[in-house]
Amino acid sequence: MCGIWASVGSVPPDAAIDLVAHRGPDGRGWQKLASTAGPVVLAHRRLAIIDTSMAGIQPMAWSGGRRWIVHNGEIYNYLELRRELEALGHPFRTETDTEVILAAYAQWGAGSLERFIGMFAFVIYDRDAETLFAARDRFGIKPLYLWQSAGQLAFASEIKQFRALPEFTARVNAARAYDFLAGALFDHTDETLFAGVRQLRGGECVSVELPRWRADGALPVRRWYELPPANTREFREDVAAEGFAHLLADAVRLHLRADVTVGSCLSGGLDSSSIVSLAVEELRRQRARNAFHTVSACFAEAEVDESRFIDAVVAKTGVHSSRVMPQPERLIAEVEAIARHQDEPFGSTSIFAQWCVFERAAAERITVMLDGQGADEQLAGYHAGFATYYRQLAAAGDWRGIAETLRGRLRRHRAPLRGEARSILLALLPPPWRTPLVGAVRGREMSVWLGRALIEAGGGTRPLQAALARDGFGPMNGLGEACRAQLKTTSLPMLLHYEDRNSMAHGIEARVPFLDHRLVEFSLALGDHHKMNGAETKAVLRRGMHGHLPEAVRRRSDKLGFATPEERWFKGPLRTYVLDGIEAAISRAPAFFAADGLRRVAREMLAGTRPFDFMIWRTVSFGLWARVFDVAI
Repeated sequence: MCGIWASVGSVPPDAAIDLVAHRGPDGRGWQKLASTAGPVVLAHRRLAIIDTSMAGIQPMAWSGGRRWIVHNGEIYNYLELRRELEALGHPFRTETDTEVILAAYAQWGAGSLERFIGMFAFVIYDRDAETLFAARDRFGIKPLYLWQSAGQLAFASEIKQFRALPEFTARVNAARAYDFLAGALFDHTDETLFAGVRQLRGGECVSVELPRWRADGALPVRRWYELPPANTREFREDVAAEGFAHLLADAVRLHLRADVTVGSCLSGGLDSSSIVSLAVEELRRQRARNAFHTVSACFAEAEVDESRFIDAVVAKTGVHSSRVMPQPERLIAEVEAIARHQDEPFGSTSIFAQWCVFERAAAERITVMLDGQGADEQLAGYHAGFATYYRQLAAAGDWRGIAETLRGRLRRHRAPLRGEARSILLALLPPPWRTPLVGAVRGREMSVWLGRALIEAGGGTRPLQAALARDGFGPMNGLGEACRAQLKTTSLPMLLHYEDRNSMAHGIEARVPFLDHRLVEFSLALGDHHKMNGAETKAVLRRGMHGHLPEAVRRRSDKLGFATPEERWFKGPLRTYVLDGIEAAISRAPAFFAADGLRRVAREMLAGTRPFDFMIWRTVSFGLWARVFDVAI
């Protein structure tokens, strides 16, 4: 895990790589090369994980200096690929996975991407062909941004690196600001909240021929990986569970490969608990001597505290458990640092809880942390998915299924009857009636507190539906298609952004075994009944983890997900901070907000006379981001 930089056209200041020194505390590399388009500069900040010797220093050369690479991430099957490449005649001088990428690219070109199991963002410069090749892993676990100006093209791990360039000016992308403020979305397109800064999305790559490159021309970005269609295979429940458990266990085995200490986040939820349990079982098979370390966030507020589930996993596995208790006062003290590391506004204070977990891991010198991101997206684990499930049941005329699911939701999940009734009613309406009805209600809500200039910048659209349409998704009438949308567009990209920035801020490599593409593709292929079965979520994972997890965890029916007692904090110790933050956002971007309406909505939410909504925090976070990065609005 590292920070990278690649540019052509001019020599950047040292800050272009040093601004992400936190991503790579173990070393720094810089290489200037020549091209007909001007100097090519590759730079690297190193976090040594595999082959921690000096042999792993980047930029790394191949073929006598013909090809150079800067790489951020891990190729988990690098040992298997290395053996295959050695058999094909490729020599190796290091034990790194980075050298395996270079050899694979020399052998298979861009086709090598399909052979990698891992998370990665890298740039390769071929001196003979004068070509820059950049690629990002299938799901966008590792970031890669790009920016162009007159005569210059640059790639970077974090947006803040572009601020080192004299030509760069931080300006707001109003359309993406609308998506964030109105729809809680970002990272759902190749654009960012910074005007002119783009990203390669997950599963994309680009090859730039420098003799033909024009700074004002479009880059030939292409998609090298696409999610497969859903619901393509039929399995018995026991066969599906066995297959899923086998793939997850193998993913965990590969994700444990490292020459440094590996631990895990442990929330007490089904996903992280499964990873911890399988990791401990694998380490016992390997006869590892040291205890496996976990870090958890706990709270005094019972509604979000998961200590009893954490205790159950610790008792069963024998892991070393470390715990932090995030406090609202500490959020105020550290929120600017979090905003600076996140690069873009963040949607809730759950990011602060994750920040605290990685900070403790760093203090305990755990360099690699496994985490459970991706399970909910591939297995329809979010309770909001029941709205789609009701539509699916209604379309099939399965009235008994609707009734059984409703009973389970009320009994097991303590879901509000009013909300369930609304979801069922909308499910029964024909799509031509349903979409305008929901859109009209949400449009009225947004116009109360968002300014006309911002709404016009967003085209007056519903951000979620617009994002889905851009990526080719239609109405979410089936769980499989909803999972594909969450993996590619609406949920996972944001969560991976948070994970990467929070972990790297503390020099930690975060790994996400559920996003082994073999497992994701297997999950998507399964029928929807392997995901939701009545009120049971993630059915195939629960069955597959039988015997591996404490039953209290395997059968738990609530859903939190790194939650903080946000509503209680905002109405209590953070009330003044939130109100001041809203005023700061209005002052910073007056055309983006309907000031009086926003103030009224915030007061009513904090007083409890209006339902609580995360839009309060999004507004505060947006204003904070604009100030920290001095964004022109």
